[in-house]
Amino acid sequence: MSDIIRRDPRAEWIARNRLHPLHAAMQPVQQSWMGPNGVIRKNVHGVGFIGPNGIKRIDRSGAQQGGAAKRTAAVEVQLPLHQVPAPAFYINVVPDMVGGRLSSHDRDVLGLARQLAGSDGAVLAVVFGEHKESAFATAGVDRLLVLEGHEFDGYSPEQRVQGLRAVDNQFNPRHWLLPDSRNGGGELGRRFAASLKERPATRVWQITGESCIGRAGAGQEDLARPLPRLILAAAECADPVSETRHEVLPVELSTSLARSLPRIEDLGAVAVDPAAIPMAEAEFIFSGGNGVKDWALFHQTAAALGATEGASRVAVDDGFMARDRQVGASGTWVTARVYVAVGISGAIQHLQGIGACDKVVAINLDPGCDMIKRADLSVIGESAAILHALIAAVEPYRNGAKRDAA
Repeated sequence: MSDIIRRDPRAEWIARNRLHPLHAAMQPVQQSWMGPNGVIRKNVHGVGFIGPNGIKRIDRSGAQQGGAAKRTAAVEVQLPLHQVPAPAFYINVVPDMVGGRLSSHDRDVLGLARQLAGSDGAVLAVVFGEHKESAFATAGVDRLLVLEGHEFDGYSPEQRVQGLRAVDNQFNPRHWLLPDSRNGGGELGRRFAASLKERPATRVWQITGESCIGRAGAGQEDLARPLPRLILAAAECADPVSETRHEVLPVELSTSLARSLPRIEDLGAVAVDPAAIPMAEAEFIFSGGNGVKDWALFHQTAAALGATEGASRVAVDDGFMARDRQVGASGTWVTARVYVAVGISGAIQHLQGIGACDKVVAINLDPGCDMIKRADLSVIGESAAILHALIAAVEPYRNGAKRDAA
């Protein structure tokens, strides 16, 4: 295992939030410090522990301050379990599940559903087909309904609307929530609303009482209206659930879905040149920085991975990449599902620009740089050797997939 210390953004947020019930447990105890005269001072109150009878004990063996403390430095915080044995009503959510996982937009919508459900209601997530998500419990899902079947694969809005109609008839939820996104939720929500003959609230970013506020006028105006049954929520409509975990009890439809001949045929995905995708819309970004010494190899690796190329400000200023490829607060804010940073140390402006990325992979020689601390997966080593290994691993796989398709 690597000795690199990984960041826990949630634990850092709890440590900053003095109102959080777990705030005190996340505060480190300072055992010693240097005084103004250069003399090392010790905290005598921080030595020892409270015994079972309430008397303070001091362990002279050093186990309390030695290796045992280091082994327990990264203590996993156990969130309180929220249970709803008999829900008074349901708030149904249909997440986009891009790539089989919850996106940041999905988590915002689940946070909004959690607000609407309160303590008596249950949040029911409806997922189509197989998924790879394992964090429904910490996202606020009380009940999970998975609609399986090949008819839901690919682009199948008619079959999905039919499945949602069956769910609506069985559970009769108080509200339906879908992300108003380009990943399918916006279109599916509008088709579902037409099927129910209801007028949905679109681009909703705030709900207060029995009214909601949505964006209008090309995003320049706010439109207030009574809270409808079907809501298409915008990104950042609510804070994601972070202080509770939920049961995620599986539920099933009581009746089988009727099979019908679809009027829309999915012909599969169309190949798109990654270089033609705008940075703000790219799902997979391969970004290079000052640590890249062989830019021809960098371009070759990006082409082999099928990723959109990006760069840090240093690489752009040095002329290795165009200005429209710059990632960061002074360039383009990106929301990629996977962001690979090659030779990027992680300046604060760059980290701000990738704050909304789901997974960050860092390739760097410096194990203590800020990008390594931010990354979900880090590879320490010379970038050229790692890029050669990537190409050697990816090209046989891609060539094999092409032969199977042929």
